[in-house]
Amino acid sequence: MANISIIGSGFSGLSAACFAAKAGHDVTVFEKNKVIGGRARTYTAEGFTFDMGPSWYWMPDIFDNFFAQFGKKTSDYYSLKQLDPGFQMIFDAQATLQIPADAEALYAQFEAIEPGSAEALKKFLKEAQFKYEVGMKDLVYKPAFSWMEYANLRVAKGMLQSNLFSSVSSYVKKYFKDPRLVALMEFPVLFLGAMANKIPALYTMMNYSALVQGTWYPDGGMHQIIAGMHQLAEELGVKFHTETTVKQILVQNNAVTGIRTDKGTFAADGVIASADYNHVEQQLLEAPYRNYSESYWAEKTFAPSCLIYYLGVDKKVDKLLHHSLFFDADFEKHAEDIYKTPQWPNRPLFYVCCPSKTDASVAPEGMENIFILVPIATALEDTEARREAYFDGIISRIEKFSGTTFRENIVYKKSYCINDFVDDYNAYGGNAYGLANTLSQTAVLKPSLKNKKLANLFYTGQLTVPGPGVPPALISGQVAAQELLKVLR
Repeated sequence: MANISIIGSGFSGLSAACFAAKAGHDVTVFEKNKVIGGRARTYTAEGFTFDMGPSWYWMPDIFDNFFAQFGKKTSDYYSLKQLDPGFQMIFDAQATLQIPADAEALYAQFEAIEPGSAEALKKFLKEAQFKYEVGMKDLVYKPAFSWMEYANLRVAKGMLQSNLFSSVSSYVKKYFKDPRLVALMEFPVLFLGAMANKIPALYTMMNYSALVQGTWYPDGGMHQIIAGMHQLAEELGVKFHTETTVKQILVQNNAVTGIRTDKGTFAADGVIASADYNHVEQQLLEAPYRNYSESYWAEKTFAPSCLIYYLGVDKKVDKLLHHSLFFDADFEKHAEDIYKTPQWPNRPLFYVCCPSKTDASVAPEGMENIFILVPIATALEDTEARREAYFDGIISRIEKFSGTTFRENIVYKKSYCINDFVDDYNAYGGNAYGLANTLSQTAVLKPSLKNKKLANLFYTGQLTVPGPGVPPALISGQVAAQELLKVLR
């Protein structure tokens, strides 16, 4: 039995801990913050319970598969409800697109907007399903150490049939012309880290999950997934040290021997780092043992950071759904401001999550729990004045859409932005979502899951394979653990 240390308790760290413990090893997780969960932490204030990070539950089969590998079901740890409508896109007060859970209703809605688009959507989603099945079964569970991992005929054929070398933008526009439908089919890639004309069309597989598998919600909030994984890990014997900052990864004779923290030194036969990859290498490892230089990271294309507001409102706000996407601005211009210029957007798109529309437990009776997220570029200057200026404009746009004045009814408010991502997660450039899934940063071209100098050190999470998002983080932790276990045999 080996001693394995996990740095960080986000989705990937918890996943890695569970798989390492399942194999019979002595596993300890070290978390710098007070609570478990990384970016998926939760906190309470004034009777409101806020998920600090992820709020979309897509790809439910990935969560099912994770728990099934331990003989469990998601329902052993949390209950799910499907949202109907799953979400809405707001183009202006008169043009709102709500996405129904029922397939026939969705086809009818497309047809009403653009004649002929119902049949186009059926064909699009059939191809998206194929991409999803190839991508989420054949591709993402590989460690991506070599292109030869993708050399078998099914995988190679799948990659070609998945339009890997065409863009999301060009692919979507082959099927749909109406700008509202184009925006709907392109919006998921906004969080993959590049403009739609730079993201491989393989990632239209996300439309299959969004429109066919549906949008779900775990009662109590997204942190219930973290709570379930934490419980599972403890059931498997994993130990946790919170408020414990890792200061150094100890190396002797070209092997990791332990970690030094602000609470003491711990021996380890292997380490999996789910903390920020750049931070681990530049701050916790001596230079000879790093995979990458600082200049390597400076040249990478990052997915967005974000400006977030957590609000408690002592009245109900009309017309908001659980998930509302405000596209009442120029999508292309905002994307350019994030990925091309980069700069603070003049009139940003933004996303509003109002879980109190679904879950009475997250807000006092008669009140609303509101989470607002504005995608922005990384490494921008983050000031309180900038946060306040954006807040005023965004609240005005929500009030105009909803017909509800609630600015004076805000009884709790907290903002969170680039500086906080750096402080809380050591996030490179204050990034929120990791590296962009561009073609030049796909699979083997991403930062390696393994340390190339130290056989018993592996990395996991959004800055390595398979990439950003909660389901990929679960998979990343599993793959990192499996690769470390091979070394420890």
